[in-house]
Amino acid sequence: MIAINNLNYYIGDRPLFDGANLHIKPNDRIGLIGLNGRGKSTLLKLIIGDYQPTSGEISKSKECTIGFLNQDLLSYQSDESILSIAMEAFEEANHFQHQIDKILHQMEVDYDDKLVDKLSKAQEQFEALGGYSMQSDAEAILEGIGFRTEDLKRPLREFSGGWRMRVMLAKLLLQKPSLLMLDEPTNHLDLPSIKWIENYLRSYEGAIIVVSHDRYFLDNVVTSIVEVSGFKLTQYSGNYSFYQEEKAEREEIQKNAYENQQAQIRQTERFIERFRAKSTKARQVQSRVKALERMDLIEDVVDENISMTFKFGFKQKSGRFIVDLNNVSKSYGDLQILKNTTAQVERGDKIALIGANGKGKSTLLRIIAGTEKIEGERKEGFNVNTAFYAQHQLEALNIENEILQELQQAGSAKTERDLRSILGCFLFQNEEVFKKIKVLSGGEKSRVALAKTLLSEANFLMMDEPTNHLDFLSVNILIQALQQYEGTFVIVSHDRHFVSQIANKIWYIEDQEIKVYPGTYEEYEYWQAKREKQQAAQSQPEPTKSKPKAENKRVRNNQEEQELKKLKQSLAEAESTIEKLESKIGHVENEMAKPEIFGDPNQLSSKTQEHTQLKAELETAQENWESIYMEVEEFESN
Repeated sequence: MIAINNLNYYIGDRPLFDGANLHIKPNDRIGLIGLNGRGKSTLLKLIIGDYQPTSGEISKSKECTIGFLNQDLLSYQSDESILSIAMEAFEEANHFQHQIDKILHQMEVDYDDKLVDKLSKAQEQFEALGGYSMQSDAEAILEGIGFRTEDLKRPLREFSGGWRMRVMLAKLLLQKPSLLMLDEPTNHLDLPSIKWIENYLRSYEGAIIVVSHDRYFLDNVVTSIVEVSGFKLTQYSGNYSFYQEEKAEREEIQKNAYENQQAQIRQTERFIERFRAKSTKARQVQSRVKALERMDLIEDVVDENISMTFKFGFKQKSGRFIVDLNNVSKSYGDLQILKNTTAQVERGDKIALIGANGKGKSTLLRIIAGTEKIEGERKEGFNVNTAFYAQHQLEALNIENEILQELQQAGSAKTERDLRSILGCFLFQNEEVFKKIKVLSGGEKSRVALAKTLLSEANFLMMDEPTNHLDFLSVNILIQALQQYEGTFVIVSHDRHFVSQIANKIWYIEDQEIKVYPGTYEEYEYWQAKREKQQAAQSQPEPTKSKPKAENKRVRNNQEEQELKKLKQSLAEAESTIEKLESKIGHVENEMAKPEIFGDPNQLSSKTQEHTQLKAELETAQENWESIYMEVEEFESN
């Protein structure tokens, strides 16, 4: 469908791509990843034709249509309703709709057989294009990504940038291009909308390229990962989790090969140095010199992971209770956000506030901070020193300051060496600390603002969507910082991986009340899924009972025993399959480590493919085992 061959793209004399290659086939589901600034968004613009390659070729098949969701659409404005804008996706159907309307208008004054025939043909075309269902299709997509039914007639101009982006996404999904390119689609979606999009994309008929830093989203949507690194495009089969395993294996093989080659080079150089002056060894020395010159050098593995080496602390410990909310109510006109709700933040709480947009998460964060007017009582605890991070903190940065200067003015008494160490943790190395704030990207500004927040020595942190615009490496740094932070925090986030790594309590708003789940995000998800299943079962009408209760119970018990027996047998078979696959994988890995195979590209490629296939089979087998295990556990608990 699309072939990228030997792509070179330079900005000035700086390469973004140098000899990059990629083939995109129909129904591919590609996650495009890499550090910020490595060229992910640029690659999408090269594919769509907004940018032209310095050299190389990007060829597309004639039938290939491309839909591109990018951050530039945030500024799009219109007085049309969001439903009308979404329905612009049906370009051909809209053309026939206008034609039908025009013919009907003509027929009011000039009714003849030719017009009737013309109307019939237009209506046939309109129906074939799905014209009679296009409004309901548009409504379903818009409501799926978070819009309320009453919002659909409102003009686009009334919505914020994030919501306008959702309208553009809906329009793209309705166009159904053969290649759908999405640049950070989850930045402007809440959790329910992200899950809806995941389900939709899984059954999407065309190809997909997604730039995203949401690991859960990539795991649930893509089937291959393309990494932008070292000016190249490296493709891995599987989702993001599989990519991490596969990359670690590739790097281990590359590291071993590099070290073996370096040992060989050192040994050869020692031979040359030792016998250079001996005439009897001249031919052998010359042979080894030429061998070194012909050698294809293996590059060492570059570790792009950064460990947080600086500990963010605070001078003053808070009391046991941070904030008490008693019988709190909050509304905006007729819109009730909270009603007579009570909650408490205690010292050591690591709270993730999750849920759909419009439920009041950011409002609740401001209530906790004491910056929002409420009905009811808010009490702050003893010795509470608060720091608040939100996206508007980026605008609060002094754009004329250098990065180091901005941190020096943050009120911390830390030395320049300490501040440089902190900035190093946030990916600002060497002379980069002297860059002006005004030249930084959105992601870089976010990192500066986060560093300032953590430098404040507050014992209570509040953060509103801190991972927006951050790449994987930056998110990992923030996770490390929060994991070693000994204070208390409340964080609003839709990034499930981030939440799973930092939270020990989950808060959400339901029925205008603050609800608390006292556990991790994975535990909350399991509990919520079980709860929804129980609610669905309770809403089903009970079957008519035609047999006496005792007989029904006896028959049901016998059936359940047989079913449980079958499940346990299936579980044992699944365990046996996993053990066999693990044994095969171990055997293949041992084979791959042998010099005669590692040194033969054909044999190594064959073994790598076999290893990839076995890993995929193992993942499927493990999922099957987990599914059966959960069924057994549910049977035994009832």
